[in-house]
Amino acid sequence: MTVRVRAPASTANLGPGFDCAAVALDLWNELEVSEGEGCADPEHLGVRAFSLLAAPDGWSFVFTDRIPRERGLGSSASIIALGLVAACAVTERAVDPEELLAAGVELEGHPDNLAVVITGGACLTWDGNVERVADRPPAVAVALVPDGTVSTVAARAALPEHVLHADASFTTARAALLGAALATGSAELFAEALHDRLHEPHRAANAPLLAEVRADLPPGALGATISGSGPTVIVWARDDVVDACVAELTGRFPDVDVLSLPSSPKGAHAL
Repeated sequence: MTVRVRAPASTANLGPGFDCAAVALDLWNELEVSEGEGCADPEHLGVRAFSLLAAPDGWSFVFTDRIPRERGLGSSASIIALGLVAACAVTERAVDPEELLAAGVELEGHPDNLAVVITGGACLTWDGNVERVADRPPAVAVALVPDGTVSTVAARAALPEHVLHADASFTTARAALLGAALATGSAELFAEALHDRLHEPHRAANAPLLAEVRADLPPGALGATISGSGPTVIVWARDDVVDACVAELTGRFPDVDVLSLPSSPKGAHAL
């Protein structure tokens, strides 16, 4: 028996949606699990995820990594989702997003990333609940991916224990707008929602391109956000200007990988 599974990249902590809002992106890691005399590495993140739902003994694991690691694009969540969904496939267990989130969130640590990788589309999560609210946001993600990496643990350590009431109020309003924008597909509301005072100001050093891009957005871009913990920055472009946006950003930032990453309505799944 052989099972192949795919899991997408993601952009989480979406603007004001810290730890609760994320979008799946059309960039995929894959896993092939084969029955036989395999020798699985028990410390591999994907094998550890598989082990939560099925015994790894007697299976071989071959991972194909395409999502850049430690760049804020959900590579670890993708690997965990691969293991979880592969375990469901070999045990003929239904893929239930909330059950898989509960099983894997301790490995991932960040529910928004793992939830959206499982569900696809645009997803909200809170207190263990998962709600896929749209196939896609009302814009296409254009990712600026620098060479440097960022430790998620270090990035979270930079967050303050307390925030000002004015900053909390500002972010709450934008989070409400974000939910409305995703649910209705409104590009106008989405543009208004892409600002945050809860986590982005404290992670600015992890994503130095954010301020520069926001100060001079390409024509047709709705806004920009830090992807996950950084350093990747997402520029959100209207559908009809994506190619022009990619071309302009490539010219402005020749040392950065500029990727057009449409959202994926499909999450982790067996092929």
